[in-house]
Amino acid sequence: GRVSSPIFHIDGYHKPQMAGHPNNIIFLACDAFGVLPPVAKLTSGQAMYHFISGYTAKVAGTERGITEPTPNFSACFGAAFLTLHPTRYADLLQEKLDTHGGQAWLVNTGWSGGAYGTGERMSIKTTRGIIDSILDGSALNADYEKEEAFGLDIPVALPGVDSHVLHPKNAWEDKEAYEKTANKLAGMFVKNFEKYAGKGSTDYTQYGPQI
Repeated sequence: GRVSSPIFHIDGYHKPQMAGHPNNIIFLACDAFGVLPPVAKLTSGQAMYHFISGYTAKVAGTERGITEPTPNFSACFGAAFLTLHPTRYADLLQEKLDTHGGQAWLVNTGWSGGAYGTGERMSIKTTRGIIDSILDGSALNADYEKEEAFGLDIPVALPGVDSHVLHPKNAWEDKEAYEKTANKLAGMFVKNFEKYAGKGSTDYTQYGPQI
């Protein structure tokens, strides 16, 4: 069972019970195809696209019947709990960003150097280094290059992070296999987003992969 207790039972609890608006918004994905970068700085439009997409992946061993990486798109990273259309939540998030500012990021804790079964899981050290760079502002001020399949902005270098893994293509030995897999996943994104095209106040399709 579960129990709960009054928050004032915790020494040093935050009495106002409120915080300010965030400077950074981080979307987490676990990409078992090994093609999403470990971190990408998102434009406002890309943030809404990936928020609505809510992508992660299922891998063998996590669910019955899964034998290879399978994409899982859960709108707003919580489709089962939404009472309104996903684009309504995206519009609300966009309003908050416009009003209060803040930078959105896509952080991938999945695979690097190949898909599940070939590549390696992103190290905790890498992910921690990325989060630290986001929080201390060094990621925001880094130099960036454009990733091809999704049009994402990827940092060239971050403190404490192996630059070789920042661009997923560099981590793959077989570059042709990377491009094939990247285009495959991009196509899955496009197919999933068809149901959101023309919905809401903005058609965010334009901020996704262009294939």
